Amino acid sequence: MTAQPFLYVVVCAAGIAGDAHKLITAAQQRGWSIGVVATPQALGFLDTGAIEERTGYPIRSAWRSPGDPRPLPPADAIAVAPATFNTINKWAAGVADTLALGILCEAYGMGIPTAVLPYVNAAMAAHPAYGRSLTQLREMGVLVGSYEPHQPKASGGAERFRWAEALDLLAPSV
Repeated sequence: MTAQPFLYVVVCAAGIAGDAHKLITAAQQRGWSIGVVATPQALGFLDTGAIEERTGYPIRSAWRSPGDPRPLPPADAIAVAPATFNTINKWAAGVADTLALGILCEAYGMGIPTAVLPYVNAAMAAHPAYGRSLTQLREMGVLVGSYEPHQPKASGGAERFRWAEALDLLAPSV
């Protein structure tokens, strides 16, 4: 167990995922210990060595085998950033087909404060499932960030993505 509160940072495969270190740094500056859980596709976007050195923990992406030790302490809170269309919709529907989604689905039942910073383009955000999923997550108590969808096939508005907003959203909860 760590003396500091422990934050899981769940990273999805979005174009800005390589900047997840910005959230990790901001969280550490605010007194959090960090463990990163990546969707399998997100691993290719991350500098795993640098993140593992920075956090002191391995990046989790796959289920552990029965009997294997838990590589991360229990989460006091979870920040999902960037959160993709796919992850948001699966999470809201209760699909737990990856470790990241399993952790997010279980967090609801465990009462773990969770913030999500969506990162989707406007065409995907227009799909009716996306709005329903955000409503479902809010009804579950998930704290949803303010990022506005970017234009399809554009650079994605990385400069507008407020990584630390996840921490601001979680601050009153933990």
